[in-house]
Amino acid sequence: MKKIEMVDLVSQYQEIKEKINQALSEIMECASFINGPSVWRFKSNLENYLGNQAIVVPCANGTDALQISMMGLGLQPGDEVITPAFTYAATAEVIALLGLTPLFVDVDERTFNIDYSQIEQVISSKTKAIVPVHLFGQCANMQPILGIAQKYNLYVIEDVAQALGAGYTSPNGSYKKAGTIGDVAGTSFFPSKNLGCFGDGGAIITTNKNLSEMLGIIANHGQTSLYYHDKVGVNSRLDSIQAAILDIKLQYLDQYVEKRRKAAAYYDERFEDIEQLITPYRASYSDHVFHQYTLTLQGINRDGLKDYLESVQIPAKIYYPVPLHLQKAYNLKGYKKGQFPVAERLSDTVVSLPMHTELDETQLAYITEHIISYCNRSN
Repeated sequence: MKKIEMVDLVSQYQEIKEKINQALSEIMECASFINGPSVWRFKSNLENYLGNQAIVVPCANGTDALQISMMGLGLQPGDEVITPAFTYAATAEVIALLGLTPLFVDVDERTFNIDYSQIEQVISSKTKAIVPVHLFGQCANMQPILGIAQKYNLYVIEDVAQALGAGYTSPNGSYKKAGTIGDVAGTSFFPSKNLGCFGDGGAIITTNKNLSEMLGIIANHGQTSLYYHDKVGVNSRLDSIQAAILDIKLQYLDQYVEKRRKAAAYYDERFEDIEQLITPYRASYSDHVFHQYTLTLQGINRDGLKDYLESVQIPAKIYYPVPLHLQKAYNLKGYKKGQFPVAERLSDTVVSLPMHTELDETQLAYITEHIISYCNRSN
C-alpha cells in the first residue's frame, strides 16, 4: 500500500506533470514572471468558473486577499469586524493588523460555521463588517447573514480559502458559487487547498466593478498609473508561474471535488454505526467540497486516537486546538474561557483525517479499519 498522506501533492502532480512542465517551460522561455499572460488567462478562466459576473483580482496569498478586501471597503482603525471564534488565525490576523477590532461569535455545532443567530447580539455603532468563513469546504448559511448585514448596513466579506468550488442555494432557489455571494471575498491557493499552486497565491473576488478596480489599485502599491500613488497600497501579486499551475489545475477542480466527495462518502459509510464518531454534517443550503474531513469525537480520547493512528502510519490533524477568542494575540475584548462553548468544545474534540484527490480504496479501508478498531477497544 502506498504511504498515506494528509495531502498527496506528489501523486496529484504526476497526473498533470506533462502539462505543468510545458507551461513552466513556456514562462521560462519568455521570462514574463510577473503579470505575464498566464496571470490574466487564469483570472479570466476563474471568473468564468465562478459565474455570477465575478471579477477576480489575483494577489500573493489568501491573507493578503482578506486584508486588501478590508482596505478596499474603507474600513478604518477602531471599526469592528464580526467573525467566528473557530477558524484559522489569518481571518482575525488581518483585522487586528489593520487596527480593527475582531468581534467573535460562536459557531454552529453541526456545520462548524458562524452561528448567524448570535451576530446581532454583538453589533454596535462601530461594527462595519461580517466575515463568514466557509470552513472545511461548506458554505456558511449566507441568507440570514446577508439579511443582518442589510439591516445594519454592514459589509459581508467571505473567507473562501477552504471552499472554492462550493456553492450556496438560497431559499428562493438561486445558486451561487462561494465567493460571489457577499460584497467581496478572499481565497487562498496554498498548495494544500482544493485548488492549490506550488507556492503561495491568492485572489480577491467581487461582483462590484468599481470595488474591483480599487482592489487592483491597492494590490499594486496604490498606483492608479505607474509611479502615481493615489492610495496607500501593498505589493501583492500572483506570479506567472503560480498562475500557470493554477490555470491547469482549475480544469480539474470539479473532478478533484468529486474524488474528495467519494472519499468522504466512504468514510461516512464505514463510520455510520460508530457512536463515538460524529461525521461531517451536510447542510441543505450548501454543497460540500471537503477541504477537510473532520470528525467530532464523543466519549473517546482524542490524543489517544491520534497517537494510535500515528503509530500505524495514519496522519491526522487537529484544526483548531485553540479557538480565536482564547488566543493572546486576538483577545482584544477580554474574552474568557466558556464564553463560546461550541467553539471550545470543537477545539477539544475534532480531528481531521486524510482527505485528498489521490486516496484509494485500499488506503481508505486501512484508515477506517484502524479507527473503528480503536473505538471498539475504547468501549
